[in-house]
Amino acid sequence: MLDISLINLVYNLSTNMRLNTEDLTLQRNYLQKYQFLVSEYEQIKKKVHPKFKKVKDFYLYHHTCAQSFLKYYSRFKQSGESVDLMPQKRGPKYRTRRPLPFIEEKVKKVRELGNNRYEIVDILKPTLKTYTPSPSGVYNIIKRLGLNRLNPPMKKNRRVIIKEKAGDMAHIDCHHLSQSIIKNENNKLYLVCVIDDYSRIAWAELITDITSLTVMFATLKCFNYISSQYQIKFSEVLTDNGPEFGKKGSQQKDQHPFERMLKEMNIKHRYTRPYRPQTNGKVERLWRTIEDDMLRDTYYNSVEELKQELVNYLVYYNDYRPHQSLGGRPPKSQISSTN
Repeated sequence: MLDISLINLVYNLSTNMRLNTEDLTLQRNYLQKYQFLVSEYEQIKKKVHPKFKKVKDFYLYHHTCAQSFLKYYSRFKQSGESVDLMPQKRGPKYRTRRPLPFIEEKVKKVRELGNNRYEIVDILKPTLKTYTPSPSGVYNIIKRLGLNRLNPPMKKNRRVIIKEKAGDMAHIDCHHLSQSIIKNENNKLYLVCVIDDYSRIAWAELITDITSLTVMFATLKCFNYISSQYQIKFSEVLTDNGPEFGKKGSQQKDQHPFERMLKEMNIKHRYTRPYRPQTNGKVERLWRTIEDDMLRDTYYNSVEELKQELVNYLVYYNDYRPHQSLGGRPPKSQISSTN
């Protein structure tokens, strides 16, 4: 008959038992006893055990439970290695949680260009794929490397957009309008806006959805109006990474309506930095201006009335409204001064 106290020591894992794995004698005894119990358990399952007819009697006799025993038994059967009968260290396995050195080196190089942790994840994901660290993991890396605060050289590496003439770049964005903007209607409405980086000349179209095809046609209307009224033709556009504008790393740009339009018009497509709406700050500021001047605390009787009011406002904005960043002059004056 086995010593009950020894069996309790070996198998009662649910009572905070811990083994000193440096003691090879204890380890050897543990494995021998556990292999014995595995043999008993399998005899019971085959219904050939001379004493136990049910496994619950087996668990009760050895002062263990199904959850505790089967955890080790299943692990042993999957691997076939006796070492898997040994209790493993609980808690996080610190050696496996730290990223590989080459990943840390990639994070370091991208961080030194002035990117934040979210941007770093977005930049590394196409190459590292499933090995890309999470934003919190990136933060732990840059903190460990002493790069959690940007120094002056790193700040200088941030991209600054400065255009010297009209048409060098257009900022494009979509904006969701309040559903209460039209009296007695709850339909979704959006604005698509194109604004010239240099002159601040802008135009917007009202749409009912932001699918790529709808946004493409609305953008084309904005291009045509700005070209006919102000003789501005764009060589480059800047958008966010929204699906209506196409993905930056897509290999099928020709199949995306917005991307195909830009290609046909020979216009280069640039994207804002991920998680940095400030990169497209000029159009973001225009949305705030439109909200303040014509939308907030206002409703319209119909979509047609809203469209007409939008046209009237944009003509006023481009031709007459003083613009703070232009020294109090309207955007149209920038076009006149360069001609």
